[in-house]
Amino acid sequence: MDLKVEGANVEEGLGWGNSLEVPSVQEIAKNVSEFVPEKYVQEQNERPIESVLSPDEISELPVIDFSLLVNGDEDELNKLDYACKEWGFLQIINHGVAEDVIRNMKAATASFFDLPVDEKNKYAMGDGLEGYGHAFVVSEEQKLDWGDIMFFITRPEEQRNMKKWPITLPGFKEAVEDYSTGMLRVTEELMAKLSLLLGMEEKGLEKQHVLMRQSIRMSYYPPCPKPELVLGASPHSDGGSITLLLQSDDVVGLQIKRKGGWIPIKPIPNAFVINIADVLESWSNGLYKSIEHRAVANSKIARMSIATFIIPADEAEIRPVESMIQDRPRMYKDNIKYLDYLRHFFGMKSSGKVHTNFLKLESEY
Repeated sequence: MDLKVEGANVEEGLGWGNSLEVPSVQEIAKNVSEFVPEKYVQEQNERPIESVLSPDEISELPVIDFSLLVNGDEDELNKLDYACKEWGFLQIINHGVAEDVIRNMKAATASFFDLPVDEKNKYAMGDGLEGYGHAFVVSEEQKLDWGDIMFFITRPEEQRNMKKWPITLPGFKEAVEDYSTGMLRVTEELMAKLSLLLGMEEKGLEKQHVLMRQSIRMSYYPPCPKPELVLGASPHSDGGSITLLLQSDDVVGLQIKRKGGWIPIKPIPNAFVINIADVLESWSNGLYKSIEHRAVANSKIARMSIATFIIPADEAEIRPVESMIQDRPRMYKDNIKYLDYLRHFFGMKSSGKVHTNFLKLESEY
């Protein structure tokens, strides 16, 4: 399928590609009590199953005390390095983002998805990827995820497309701006520590971005009468540098792939789940790897999550940094612009890590 690619003008779209329009899952869920529409029933080998790993593995997901990390604690820095190398995922606590900021952001997300579908459709994605709808829908034949999203650029401010923001919703804009500011601080502090671990100066990774952009995706996963047949989000890795995820406090839905099985990530109230994404995998020459993850549905209550994606400028170069190829063989290509990778990333169905072969010298190593 040929994607319509537009210039990265705020009014015209991001220029990353587009996604086919499909019905609101939230609306479908209101009208099904027993059967799931065939388009959402995953193939047998893609359906969620119980993890083959011991439940004890769940507790091993590293938890970093962010306040200690940013104040120079060597043990926390070593834990961060271990988490990035061995897991690609971690949770951070004591990050300094105020509880009321988090609470208001969750309320803003809930208030948007509580709007009537006709009101939500005023912010539909249309020809781009910002707004309300679904991503990675590139074929009329593909299986669909059991969830709806709202996606928009938050930083830098001049790249915001306010037509895609429901600013008439009381408190929405203020909640997003406060949350975005908190995420920026956490990101800058985390990038500084990751830079040191990769043998760079503290601003090294920030400079690699050329312009460190931020986007937010709000996701809504309605209850499903047959959750064992569907996926809220198909297995994938993320296309930016890092992702910061705020989960629902009381509903487990995120799963990460590890040792051939899927491990559910139990939420820690007000903690953020951090994961390595594809760009940082390339910059680190594979020392830190992006990890497949997915979202599963449940039959009883809706689940919401808020993902903050950190993404480079379109013209940023995606290749191993110099410090990562001095003592290790180069595993990733040179001279790939981030925009080219994003078009590749969004131009195919979400399917594990297949898209990362675009960055590698060899498809397997």
